[in-house]
Amino acid sequence: MKPSLLSLSSTLSPPHPSQPLHHHRLSYYYYSPTIFNLQASSSSSSPANSLSNHRVVVTRERGKNDKLITALAKHGIDSLELPLIQHTQLPDLEKLVSLLSAATSFDWIIITSPEAALVFLHAWKAAGTPCVKVAVVGSGTASIFYEAMPSSKQLIDVAFTPSKATGKVLALELPHYGNDKFTVLYPASAKASHDIEEGLTKRGFYVTRLNTYTTEPVQHVDQMILQQALSASVVAVASPSAIRAWVDLLPEPDNWSGSIACIGETTASAARKLGLRNIYYPSNPSLQGWVDSILDALLVQI
Repeated sequence: MKPSLLSLSSTLSPPHPSQPLHHHRLSYYYYSPTIFNLQASSSSSSPANSLSNHRVVVTRERGKNDKLITALAKHGIDSLELPLIQHTQLPDLEKLVSLLSAATSFDWIIITSPEAALVFLHAWKAAGTPCVKVAVVGSGTASIFYEAMPSSKQLIDVAFTPSKATGKVLALELPHYGNDKFTVLYPASAKASHDIEEGLTKRGFYVTRLNTYTTEPVQHVDQMILQQALSASVVAVASPSAIRAWVDLLPEPDNWSGSIACIGETTASAARKLGLRNIYYPSNPSLQGWVDSILDALLVQI
């Protein structure tokens, strides 16, 4: 049975806001080449009828958009589901099961995305639910463990999250307790960057990377839904692969006037490199942060 499968090349400095942000929201906005900070609406009750005039395109695999759709509906916002990518397991997934089943233990297991967490959980269950210590890239990834395995906190110890949700920062901050051979297991997408293993190797870690899954553009896009999506105000994306798939579908990418709301900085950076301009992302990836970024993107179009 197949599991349910779901990089940033330069460091981006946070913008220095000229105006205070609303206390509960922190979204950043790119407008090439300068990064600006947008102030969120000071009113927590944005006109529902105004927001409801705009539709948000959600782009994860079908069945994985439900939480975002529900969260947006609470603000009176309609969603249009247009899956852009599909996930495929790779042979290293079986290697992951074998390593988790064996007596071999690792000082850390690194998980850097919600999809990588879902794939890992599938292998972990197949391996007999061994005790493991996990480092995650951010709260969004951590939430997969907390929600999927609420009764297994003693078996899966989510013990580290970096100060900033990027692979480079995780590699810089992952604790090293002086063991001469401090070992790390890194199950990841085949398309993930090499920032983590390169950064950890420089610090003296021994890293075993397994490419357990990969992402590809969907083979078929419903043309009627695509036409609706092309006129939508905001497209919500959760990975660089989804960004690339969206740009490939645009008839004239340079003339597209919509906004992109990204789940985090790594995805936002990929969007910027592909030439997109109106790009919003939260400082720390999470469902709530993503929703706030979508609201920010919508509010400037009202």
